[in-house]
Amino acid sequence: MKKSILFLLGTVLTGSIFAGCSNSSAKTTSADTIENDKTWIIATDTVYIPFEYTNANNEFVGIDVDLLDAIAQDQNFDYELHSLGWDAAVAAVQAGQADGLIAGATINQERKDSGWIFSDGYFNTAQTFTVAKESDISSFEDLRGKNVAIKNGTAGASFANSIKDKYGFTTTVFEDSPTMYQDVILGNSAACVEDTPVMAASIKTGELDLKIPEGMESESSAYGFAIMSESARELLDMFNSGLANVKASGQYDEIINKYLKED
Repeated sequence: MKKSILFLLGTVLTGSIFAGCSNSSAKTTSADTIENDKTWIIATDTVYIPFEYTNANNEFVGIDVDLLDAIAQDQNFDYELHSLGWDAAVAAVQAGQADGLIAGATINQERKDSGWIFSDGYFNTAQTFTVAKESDISSFEDLRGKNVAIKNGTAGASFANSIKDKYGFTTTVFEDSPTMYQDVILGNSAACVEDTPVMAASIKTGELDLKIPEGMESESSAYGFAIMSESARELLDMFNSGLANVKASGQYDEIINKYLKED
């Protein structure tokens, strides 16, 4: 089994999303086992701590990155992981330029109805509202007349939009998490919405002037690996089989604890 991690930034243009992009930082490891001919193209986000991000050693790491690698080793398949950003990653799979997506994607009916085909859930989480460190906002009612920053196409955005009329706030859409966070820190938005472990890890590692109020979160839901074409069904089946195996072996818990266990 071998893997490559490609860091490709930008938006979807006419033609291939990968055209003109260089492999600026790739790493490959090989097993001694016989490899299959197929190399699967898997798209992911760029900054979604602790699921995918670049560490201090300029290595692309995270729960999704390590879990995918463990599953690929268990199932003996080759892959290239393309770090594109959320919107571009989704578009690549929809356009058939990538076979699958692993990027903290919440399993929900809306996505299933639009053609997403999900694996078994591999991590449960909720979405939480987050405010500036010195903010006195402590409930949804406190958001009336204010603006909330959301990330395009995410479960957090869906959660915010589902309650904004009830609580009387507006939303502004951003393309990535760091920019969304900064909008709150700068005072342009009163809050943002993010998956709880991602927000907690981002505040801790980035020393962000943000906080998570109690009681401003959604119900818990699961992340899933996703394909959008039956042509990638083999990949989905291998993911599910490998996920079950790494959970049974204890490797799954090791990966989760590596990134989420408190010091």
